[in-house]
Amino acid sequence: MQRNWYVVDGTNQTVGRMCAKIASVLRGKNKAYYTPHVDCGDFVVVTNCDKIKFTGNKLDDKIYINYSGYPGGKKEETARELLRRRPDAIIERAVKGMLPKNRLGRKMYKKLFVYAGAEHPHTAQQPKTLTF
Repeated sequence: MQRNWYVVDGTNQTVGRMCAKIASVLRGKNKAYYTPHVDCGDFVVVTNCDKIKFTGNKLDDKIYINYSGYPGGKKEETARELLRRRPDAIIERAVKGMLPKNRLGRKMYKKLFVYAGAEHPHTAQQPKTLTF
């Protein structure tokens, strides 16, 4: 199985549209020999995830919820707060939600690397630019 490396620049990209295409590449749906029960996807490196954009009022209206499992352990924060605190978490959560919820999906998710800045440590793999 031939696995390629791709770099996606998140500058001025809409979150949902970009993540849907990234999930498709991670899953391998862009290949002619795609098989649903085989992990034939590629590696994806996302840079500049702190410069992504939301459409409409989602920056203030979209709420990310975490629950610890304990009584009173529910934590909520808006997309604006999460983008300021941890911009990579927005891309990771969106892509993870678009992958299968099983062992194979967890294996596919490990091929995603998200960075807030323009630099990444994967230059040795000679990634190609993936444009949408």
